[in-house]
Amino acid sequence: MTSSFRLALAAVVVALTVVFAGCSAPRDDQVFVYSARHYDSDTLLFDRFTALTGIEVRVLQGGSDELMERLEREGVASPADVLITVDAGRLWRAEQAGLLEAVDSALLHERIPAHLRHPEGLWYGFSQRLRVIFYNRERFDPAAVSRYEDLADPALAGQICIRSSNNIYNQSLLASLISHHGVEETEAWARGLVANLARPPQGGDTDQILGVAAGECDLAVANHYYYLRLRNSEDPARRAAADQVGIIFPNADDRGVHVNIGGAGVVRGAPNRANAVRFLEYLASDEAQAVFAGANFEYPVVPGVEMDEAIRAWGDVRLDSVSVGDLGRYNPEAVRLADRVGWR
Repeated sequence: MTSSFRLALAAVVVALTVVFAGCSAPRDDQVFVYSARHYDSDTLLFDRFTALTGIEVRVLQGGSDELMERLEREGVASPADVLITVDAGRLWRAEQAGLLEAVDSALLHERIPAHLRHPEGLWYGFSQRLRVIFYNRERFDPAAVSRYEDLADPALAGQICIRSSNNIYNQSLLASLISHHGVEETEAWARGLVANLARPPQGGDTDQILGVAAGECDLAVANHYYYLRLRNSEDPARRAAADQVGIIFPNADDRGVHVNIGGAGVVRGAPNRANAVRFLEYLASDEAQAVFAGANFEYPVVPGVEMDEAIRAWGDVRLDSVSVGDLGRYNPEAVRLADRVGWR
């Protein structure tokens, strides 16, 4: 290595050190958010927070796993103040990796129900997603299915579409069943579900609903807002597909529909911690909750906030009040269970 090359390399190292030091230096006028949500509605929230507080929201978007891996690599040099991700399973993984630090906010504890937040304030839910069952209006009688447990009925052989067990939403559904029924009973259920699949798991939630509309399967499991996106699409073909599909709210007559969350927490060692807490408190405001509820067809977490008209049309739906923390705690067992029953 030549002396000139060594000097050039040293200059690069110094320059990078200065850049990272500048990124992580505390600033009263900014908050740095790592976000796994990619919705226009979130941009509206960030802009509104800045307008109200004068605090600039800097955002780095990416996949949940990608962002968590980045936080682990960056360590104490990370500029991140807040991590936003979807699904309690991922929040649990961030918690287990030591990426989050507790926030003791009276406002957050008052506004967000206890089952939708971490007991020690490591993370908070800010939107709710219902994992429901869709059926083909022409081919299936919805009276035949009223609970998740019914999906394992041998009478439904060859009728169900659902995505891979690698999907975090399905892992959390399994975790909720483990919470209610234990591992052995849930494993028997999952084995029955796999036996009833109409096709190998493929695609995302929208693909499951479109499979029902096309007659490839009679039933599908997906999050509720994917259906509402189809109904409100600018594409006539997608709206027509939604018209072919009805919705079942499983277990609405007993423990309630399985709920998952989009949530956030303050990153451990956040350079702008006070701004990060202030940002989370804004996400719990009526204004921010209404944006969550309206722009992406999600359910708010704060009781009493007005929901989207399409959701209001469904009426009062009983939601499962099991702690979403359990969905993370049982995630490893859910993954192992799915592997044992051959759910690809």
